[in-house]
Order: sequence, then structure tokens, then C-alpha cells
Amino acid sequence: MIKLRRTLLKGLLAASVGTAMLGAASANAAEVTLRMHQFLPAQANVPKNILYPWADKVEQDSDGRIEIQRFPSMQLGGKPPELVDQAIDGVADIVWTVAGYTPGRFPRAEVFELPFTMTNAEAVSRAYWQLAEETMMDQDFKDLKILGVWVHGPGLIHSKSPVEKLEDLNGVKLRAPTRITTGMFKILGATPVGMPVPAVPEALSKGVIDAAVIPWEVTQALKVNELVKNHTSFGDDALYTTAFIFAMNKDRYNALPDDLKAVIDANSGVEFSASAGKQMQADDAGSRQVALDGGNNEIVLSEEEVAKWKAAAQPAIDNWIAEMDGKGLDGTGLRARALELIAENTDN
Repeated sequence: MIKLRRTLLKGLLAASVGTAMLGAASANAAEVTLRMHQFLPAQANVPKNILYPWADKVEQDSDGRIEIQRFPSMQLGGKPPELVDQAIDGVADIVWTVAGYTPGRFPRAEVFELPFTMTNAEAVSRAYWQLAEETMMDQDFKDLKILGVWVHGPGLIHSKSPVEKLEDLNGVKLRAPTRITTGMFKILGATPVGMPVPAVPEALSKGVIDAAVIPWEVTQALKVNELVKNHTSFGDDALYTTAFIFAMNKDRYNALPDDLKAVIDANSGVEFSASAGKQMQADDAGSRQVALDGGNNEIVLSEEEVAKWKAAAQPAIDNWIAEMDGKGLDGTGLRARALELIAENTDN
């Protein structure tokens, strides 16, 4: 009988502990689960230093009521150019992608990708958000809830053969990220090949391309520094940059309680955009050092040589302005306003 009582007591204690644990788990369970989808591996700088810390902060600020599941490297399926539609259609709730992976869809954002336009990533990212608020939220981005927009640090050329002057670019098969950079490199004499950045390592190793244009920060994650030995930069100037968007499904956002919307909003916007751009440029240094420590060759063009590239690239700017003007998008005004905002934010 005593043994039976002890067995019953143990059973009751186990049941009560289990019930308590179940209640605690229910109390701590997230009310909202959001799926974040993007194209880079989890160890790359952008997810590691920007996207995942953002998700952690949102979860923390919501007291655990929001959970953000992270899906790197297109784990939810599809290809990088499909990310925008995945956000719109609800395949993913939050996406990070390159605006130019869907050519012509976000035309106003292209103004920041024009050659020799950017100064530094923080200033240009702040200008990008400001111009987006003025001209894009109800136009280019009308089907999305925009959480942040930013650009990377100065873009440079990573090549198998040295690019020390403009003429060295002639006929080089070169990966370009967007239609703006593709058009620019065609004008500069290269043979541009468009592809999302995850495809770059295989394309280099198989000889599909001889060079790629990406910022320093992603070279280490993609092992580009092991596939090419030459890196051409433009001193204090930036040949190009790439416009990114970080966006949420509108219906998922609108369905949130007001206090959880406030959490999302508090972690989004101009300051987040500026900090993301600043972080991307800050991450250039580490990857650059890895390449140099590995014996790679950094080529910094002289001011005189850069001036030649600027003159040669000017038609790319003129062509874009004319194209936008032709579409009724006031390319002249967009270009002028973008430069004005960049100057204001660079001087501050």
C-alpha cells in the first residue's frame, strides 16, 4: 500500500510539473511567426550583421510575441529574382533582395546605382530612404511594406587578369548585378553577364565569366578572393553601388495588432536603412584584408585614370535620364533630387 501511494504521488507530481511546463510554454509561445527569406548563406555579412540582429531585436522588443524564422540561401525555394513576388504572394513574409533583380520594376531606385553617384553607403542609404518616401512608397513599392532600403559600399572589379586602365576592360566577360551596371559596363567596353550574386563562384570557376563586380564585404563568403587575384578600386570614388530592399508582405503587416506593428515600425525606416548601409561598408575592411593577406593584388586607380572612366560612363547616366523622361518619370528631376539628398547627407 505504501509503495502504491508513493507511485501515485510520483505520478501526480510528474503530471503537475508537466502541466506547469506546458502552461509556461503556452504563455511564452509566439503569437505571430514570420518567415524571412533571402539569397545569401547564413554566415555572410548581411544576414549575420544586419538581418538576423534585426530579427533578434524585433523578437526581443515584442517580448517574444513575434518569432522570425530565418531561411538563408533561398531555402524556401525559387530563385533570387522571385523574392519580391514571394513577399507579395505570401510565400515568405519578409524578404531581402536586390531591387535590380527584377529589371524595370523599381525604376526610381536605379538612380542610386548610376556610375560614380555614391559617396558612402550610410549617406546614400539615408538619401535612398528619403527619396523612397518622396517618390516610391506609393509607386514602385506600393505592393510591399518597406522595412528598409540601402546600398553597399563602393563597388569594385574583381578579375582574373589585372584591370589597371579602362582599355583592360575591353571584351572582359564580367558579372554585373543589375541592368544599370550591365548597361554601364557595355558602354565601358566589357561583355557584361547578368546573374544573381550566389551564381558568381561557379561562373568564375567554370570560366563563364572572367571578372565580377561586387563589394568587398561579400567576397569572403563567396570565396571570390580564392577564384580571382586582382581587385580594382577607384580611390575616393565609387564606380557603382547596388540598391537593396528589405520588405514585408503587406497583408501580414496589416493583420498585426497595433502594438506589434509599432515594434516593426520602430525597427524600420531611415535610421535602420542608414545603419544597414554603414554596416555593409564597414564589413568591406575584413574581407579586403583576407584577400590581401592571401597575396592578392589590389589596384587603386589614379585620379587621372578615374577621370577617364567617369567620362566614358557618362552616356550610361544620360541614357537612363532619357529613358525615365520618356516614361514620364522625370529622370532629370530624380537624378537632381538624388544628388541633392546624397550631398546633404554626406555633408552632415
